[in-house]
Amino acid sequence: MDRAFLALADPVRRAMVARLSRGPATVNELAEPFDITKQAVSKHIQVLEQAGLVTRTRDAQRRPVHLDAAALERLTAWIDRYRLDAERNYRRLDKLLAQITTTEGKKR
Repeated sequence: MDRAFLALADPVRRAMVARLSRGPATVNELAEPFDITKQAVSKHIQVLEQAGLVTRTRDAQRRPVHLDAAALERLTAWIDRYRLDAERNYRRLDKLLAQITTTEGKKR
């Protein structure tokens, strides 16, 4: 999980993941929106691959890159667990503040 979050810390890699969420792409297709070398794009793909976020397959001469949706789902589930805890805490705080406000209003 640490490798995945580190990989996603880079905006180029996040953009690649966003592109791959629409379907597989070649290195050339992933390189199009960026002003970087294909070698740099390949290194970014390698980081995503080592993080378990993407895989490559062979299709004749092509080597398309595929997003591993299950890996993203695991990250989302981990984040959601803490998001739900934070939301519960905020709801409790909202309730407490409402009670304090109501109590203060009655004292006046």
